[in-house]
Amino acid sequence: MEEHGVVYILVAYLSAAVIAVPIFARLGLGSVLGYLCAGIIIGPWVLGLITNVEEILHFSEFGVVLLLFLIGLELEPRKLWNMRKPILGAGGAQVLVSAAIIFGVAMLFGARWQTAVVAGLGLALSSTAIVLQILGEKSLLNTPAGKTGFSILLFQDIAVIPIIALIPLLGFELIDGGGTAEVSTLTIVAVIAGIFLIGRFVLKHVLNFVASVHLREVFTALSLLLVVGIAMIMDMIGVSMALGAFVAGVLMADSPYRHALESDIEPFKGLLLGLFFVSVGMSMDFGLLWEKPFQIIFLTALLLLIKGCVLYVIGKVAKLPANQTLFFPLLLAQGGEFAFVLFGFASAAGAMETAIVQLLTLVVALSMALTPLFVVLHTRFIEPRFVLQTEREPDEIPDDGNSVIIVGFGRFGQVIARLLLANKITPTLIDHNPDQIERSSRFGYKSYYGDALRLDVLHSAGAANAKVIVLSIDDQETVNQAVKLIKHEFPNAKIVVRAYDRGHAMELIEENIAEFARETFYSALHLGKKVLVNLGFSPEAAERRAETLRTMDIDTMIKQAAVRHDLNEVVSIAHSARENLEETLAADNEELKRIQKETPAPNTS
Repeated sequence: MEEHGVVYILVAYLSAAVIAVPIFARLGLGSVLGYLCAGIIIGPWVLGLITNVEEILHFSEFGVVLLLFLIGLELEPRKLWNMRKPILGAGGAQVLVSAAIIFGVAMLFGARWQTAVVAGLGLALSSTAIVLQILGEKSLLNTPAGKTGFSILLFQDIAVIPIIALIPLLGFELIDGGGTAEVSTLTIVAVIAGIFLIGRFVLKHVLNFVASVHLREVFTALSLLLVVGIAMIMDMIGVSMALGAFVAGVLMADSPYRHALESDIEPFKGLLLGLFFVSVGMSMDFGLLWEKPFQIIFLTALLLLIKGCVLYVIGKVAKLPANQTLFFPLLLAQGGEFAFVLFGFASAAGAMETAIVQLLTLVVALSMALTPLFVVLHTRFIEPRFVLQTEREPDEIPDDGNSVIIVGFGRFGQVIARLLLANKITPTLIDHNPDQIERSSRFGYKSYYGDALRLDVLHSAGAANAKVIVLSIDDQETVNQAVKLIKHEFPNAKIVVRAYDRGHAMELIEENIAEFARETFYSALHLGKKVLVNLGFSPEAAERRAETLRTMDIDTMIKQAAVRHDLNEVVSIAHSARENLEETLAADNEELKRIQKETPAPNTS
């Protein structure tokens, strides 16, 4: 990257990203499309600020490298085994069927069978980076389409290993002027096996040693060295760096340091992944597009059509919800970043002609650039029409001047409503589940169908004059969005929230929501008091100790919320809180000593 200098490249990249990405995000077009367009603008075909695109693309692959490492970290062998059916079923079907169809089409166009095989396998792969970025931005990872898509991406990432091993066997030339294809394949297998062995028996001792020093920056350095080192080894033998990182992540998935590694690498991943998207935009060869526009547009459309049809059928077989059946193929129909690696490797091995590599590389890049645009078009024009056709219209909610609105009338909201009604306070009850509304009506409750995220529903329910709005919804993301909406539109209303868990509670603290209750905390605390009483504590002592725990737990959560993105700090605060709790309770320990004296020693005979 000497042509422009590192500082020049960083300034160009960061300037383009800072300008383009917020604009695209504000327009609702997503960050990925912003990065891609930023790359096109500063690349050789528009402003020409950066011309050595290949070197930057190679460097920017570290974003994908870190992404694949983090994916691997989430996949313990046991978890992978539990996911084997969707991975092998949906993932295997997508890759094999798409590759077979593309192979047949390539043969019809007169390609060599070796070229057709590589094209089929390479183009069957989708972009893990783009798909996961879009799913994350739209909070769709836990939807049926997100889970099925993730399974397919996992199969693709794993399938790259045998595909890379296969490519040298298809070549008719020596690789790198040296050993045969068989030797190259054996080298790849041997290196991957060696990484597994070292990771299993050596790496844990190295991590233990570095962690014992208690220097955060050294552990961060080791985290990066681990990923970059394995990626470099894989690159030296001609294998994708991202694949090596994925292998390293799977190795560390059952390590006690998994969360620490994840928190150390996450900040680097986001920045470098953005650089990768920028580089993809810069790498688009508009000269070749200008030279062969119809051929490239036709091939891109054909790729999207073939994979889209295969994915549509898979979505139907997987019984995805009707509103996600079309979104699913639009999300995954593009080519992927691994195609760049496979085509380059195939060209070096003599399994694919250079001209075809250039052509297909542009097709893949163009399909990747179109994906965020397709998603935006689907969100804006297709999804609303579908919702209007299938979604029940909200009920007309009379504004009875009630001072309390309860949104979410499940088992949690019902308890609150019963307490209010017993005290002659009538709340307005809203729920988004028609079955729940029907069931509650049998018990004499009048509740209304409506969405907490629709401003018109809240207005008609009288939110503008309500003193308290209770959010007892069991969907964490919906609660977070509703909190922001209500804070902005109805600032005079007090918001009381059902928190899903401790992590969700810390998110609410960040939003300055003081009134919340975790689903299981108080019931568990109540049961804990009964345990103490059964052990001999007086009810008063048990109550006092439980209250001490409750108070200190809230203080701890407030401290953790301020640093909740730094796992090491969160853990450190938890350890300190535990010590403080023990010290506090020790001061009130006379009754505990009495109980211990009265408790007979265990029989060890």
